[in-house]
Amino acid sequence: MTSVRRERDGRRVRKSRAGRRCRTIQETVTPERERKILHVDMDAFYASVEQRDRPELRGKPVIVGGRPEERGVVAAASYEARRYGIRSAMPTARALRLCPQAVLLKPRMGYYRRISQRIREIFRSYTPLVEPLSLDEAFLDVTGSERLFGPAEEIGQEIQKRIFQELGLMCSVGVGPNKFLAKLASAHKKPNGFTVIRPEDVERFLWDLPVEKLWGVGPATARKLRAMGLQTVGDLRRVPQEELARRFGRWGLRLWERARGRDDRPVVPEREPKSLSRETTFPRDVYDDRALERVLARLVREVVEDLRGEERRARTVQIKVRFADFTTITRQRTLPEPTDSLRAIQEAARRLLRERVERKGRGVRLLGVGVSNLVASATEAQQLPLFPLTSLP
Repeated sequence: MTSVRRERDGRRVRKSRAGRRCRTIQETVTPERERKILHVDMDAFYASVEQRDRPELRGKPVIVGGRPEERGVVAAASYEARRYGIRSAMPTARALRLCPQAVLLKPRMGYYRRISQRIREIFRSYTPLVEPLSLDEAFLDVTGSERLFGPAEEIGQEIQKRIFQELGLMCSVGVGPNKFLAKLASAHKKPNGFTVIRPEDVERFLWDLPVEKLWGVGPATARKLRAMGLQTVGDLRRVPQEELARRFGRWGLRLWERARGRDDRPVVPEREPKSLSRETTFPRDVYDDRALERVLARLVREVVEDLRGEERRARTVQIKVRFADFTTITRQRTLPEPTDSLRAIQEAARRLLRERVERKGRGVRLLGVGVSNLVASATEAQQLPLFPLTSLP
């Protein structure tokens, strides 16, 4: 992080030591009653990044997503846009009907990914036990970090402060004895919220919450619970475990546990991505070869941007084609060596489309590009030859 590297005061030295020392924390599973878990959730992440970078958008309803004529959906909405009922995954066309004056921006996923990596660097300076759920949220187990950095509440406040000071972005933080309660806490007071749920406060915090607030309870399950006369978590707690198991199977047992604030899942550290992909659905079926290749080139550029943002190189290139009748095919090619070269990946994708997709006059509804068999850019993908050809121009 450039802003951090420029610092020369005592705080910079302390952070550096923290980064070295926190890696010595043992990655062991701690009993739930002793765990200290943080859930950090960036507030309207993509839209907030755009408002940060473009001050003229601050205070305005901003939508980040696909264009309505391309069957696009909302990827993120600023809090000003949310006041109109706009939510993620909503069709962009509907969002613009709800708020015609909203500013619609194309997502910059590679850019958001790089910012997300900088946020995770802050997380890892306090604990190696970081489990990202997406680019904009993560769990942190700071149980073993308290001896170095103080109580979990202070760690959470310091992380929230650093994200704002170093990146100009706000986040909400939840602190709890397990993942379920920490996530519930982070959503309690957004944006820029900070909520702590202590073990002795669990029953009081949960009792009056609507059943929809339980993690994993979607609209269908909520309707079934309400049909049983269960409106709140307190109502749910009165139902015997056997009854929930009879009605909902194994998920019923999980509901019984969640209603009591129990969750024994450990924080699982981040794993490297196995693949990266982009795809687009056309508003009308496409028959023109040149039009398809233009879209293919754009998708490849976006994938390569993501690939470089992850500091990875790819061995395999794949395309996905869905025809007007919803028949879907994939074709792939393994390259001689891993690469993040735009030219090499673009050429491989173009050849797959030209040589290995038999359209037979069918229109294309969806086109996608992906890369897999990823390796780190700093390892085998960048090995130098034993005898470099220095005499060549």
